[in-house]
Amino acid sequence: MAAIDTLNPGNSGVAPVPNTARAGVGAEQNADTSLLATPTLVEGVKVSLSNASIEKAFSAGGENSDIEDSGLPENVQQLLKMIRKLQKEIAEKKARMAAVMADKRLSNEQKVNMLAALRGAIAALNTGLISANLALSKVMDQSGLSAEQNLKLGSLLTKN
Repeated sequence: MAAIDTLNPGNSGVAPVPNTARAGVGAEQNADTSLLATPTLVEGVKVSLSNASIEKAFSAGGENSDIEDSGLPENVQQLLKMIRKLQKEIAEKKARMAAVMADKRLSNEQKVNMLAALRGAIAALNTGLISANLALSKVMDQSGLSAEQNLKLGSLLTKN
């Protein structure tokens, strides 16, 4: 059985922190000691974003802004967002399936395996979509939405 050692300051590769609090009575701290006690800021990773990524970040909520501005109850809004997200993911998987089928570099076996995985993912997403639609139907019945709100909800459901 192998034993795992713990790291201590001697074998961790990290320099020990000097203890500057031990200044004795009448002892003067020289400039060298005060420099050791001052933490040094080390520059970390810098991230720069392109203008396109900044615009995309600011418009991230933009695709659901119509739902947020609809005036519908919060739980209905969350379900609408979930349904829209699931529909988008299903469309992406279907597009990926078309790309796999058109890829001439893949062998038939690779295509079959990749398509089977994508079909499984689509089936799981469809199950989630069905559940979200059922939950939305139940919430609609319980919340007593007005006719205008029902029309708004219907238009938001059909919008992709």
